[in-house]
This record gives sequence, C-alpha cells and structure tokens, in this order.
Amino acid sequence: MSVQIFDPTPCQLGEGPLWHPTRNSLIWFDILGRRMYERAGDKVRHWQFDAYVSAAGWVDDTTVILASQTALSRFDLSSGQSDVLVPLEADKPVTRSNDGRADPYGGFWIGTMGIDGEADAGAIYRFYRGELRQLFAPITISNSISFAPDGGQAYLADTPTQQIMRVALDSDGWPLGDPEVWIDLRAEDLYPDGSEVDSAGNLWNAQWGAGRVACYGADGQFLRAVSVPTDQTTCPAFGGPDLKTLIATTAAVDLDDDPDAGKTFAVEVEIAGQAAHRVLL
Repeated sequence: MSVQIFDPTPCQLGEGPLWHPTRNSLIWFDILGRRMYERAGDKVRHWQFDAYVSAAGWVDDTTVILASQTALSRFDLSSGQSDVLVPLEADKPVTRSNDGRADPYGGFWIGTMGIDGEADAGAIYRFYRGELRQLFAPITISNSISFAPDGGQAYLADTPTQQIMRVALDSDGWPLGDPEVWIDLRAEDLYPDGSEVDSAGNLWNAQWGAGRVACYGADGQFLRAVSVPTDQTTCPAFGGPDLKTLIATTAAVDLDDDPDAGKTFAVEVEIAGQAAHRVLL
C-alpha cells in the first residue's frame, strides 16, 4: 500500500508521534509552533503553549507526561491542566526539549538541544519514579530514543554525528556503561532523526533530508525504506488497531514551496509495532 496523508495539518517542525493505546489516538507536536495535536478518528484538536513542547508518554486514559522547554509536566488531556513534575534545564534558556519516549520499565527518556542547534548544548535524561537523571552529555541534537522489545537495549542518536548508538540496560532500565556505535550512516551521508522499534526488534529511523523512514534489522543491517513525499521526515510511530500503521511526522521549516512539507503520513506495514509503554509517575 502506498503512503497516504494521515493528517494534513502543516507543522513547522512535526515531531514526537505517540499512539495512545487506550484512547486509540495519535498525539504529536509542532515544536516550533508550540502546539500539541491529538487525532482520534476524524476529530483533531490541539493545545497551544507558551513554551516549546516536543514529546509525551501516556500515564492513563486522560493523562500524559509532557516534555517542554523547561519542565516535565503531568498534563490532563480532558481539562488542559498542566502540573510541573520536575524542571528540565529550566536554568538554561538556550535549550529546549526534543526527542523523547517511554521505556519498557515505566521510565521516560527525554533529550534536549540548543534552540538554534548550538553544538553540545543538549543532553539525554531519564525520568523514573519521580527522579530525573542525566544519562549522556554533551549532545547537539538528541534523537532516535527507542527500545528493544525485551527491554535489553536502548537506542539513541546525536544527529550531526550520523550514527545511531545503542546501550545495554539493567533490570530497572538504567544504562549499563556508555553507548556504542550500532549503525553508521556517514558513508551514505544520512542523518538519523527519530526512531521506533517494532515488535520483531527492527528499528525504523526517520532520516532528515532523505524523505524516508529506513528499517534496520536487529543486527543493524538495512532491510527496506519507506519513501515519504517530502524531504524532512522527523519521527515514526506505530498505530492503528493492530499497530501495523507506520506513521511519520515531517517538518516544513525552510520548505515553503513544498505543499506536503509538515504533514503527517501513514502506510500499512507487515510487522506490528510495540504498544507505547506506560510511564509510571
């Protein structure tokens, strides 16, 4: 099946797609527009924020953990009320949140970066049962945070390095040692953006500037790529009733002449994704 438009809303920087497993809805973000969207069936709504917002993890049917420029917050999807859980680089006005995803242990990983892409301004953190701990720094553009189905490995990237890293996790989901290079994209001149891992352990990586989501096996070998009709693909997610709908956000920034830039796309695939993990607050 060919790629279809999942939602035509143009985002300057679409990111952070999350298929909420109990609401059967897609939540995603326009980071530069400071908006969070939700689509359930044919109904789309959004929330406007004063600060950049970029990623979420589901807590229960009406609650998500929300990553913003200065905090991780508990956000009520029914009332719109937001309550800060912990500050996130609130003392660093140069940075904002970027890529984030819940892990199989109930933790939430979130990366930061410079608002203008400043070198080495960001880091990657994990929030787990009330504690926010910095894991890796410095990072320039945090991306590709995702997890193996058995919870044994985490994947991540600093996009300008053109490498996807992996790191083993302990029984509570904390990293064991330093990340190692897993997929090196420098020879192909590809830039890894967001990633998600399917139920078979394959990693699907949105590649900025390449107009595609590439699939790599659990051994790191390239398997296939799904083309998206705009260059700046940003992050994939699996959704739909059987989790076999691959959804990809894109960005319109600097692509004023591309009518598809910033839209969210979807295509049916053969392998189901993992259901989004629940965050334990």
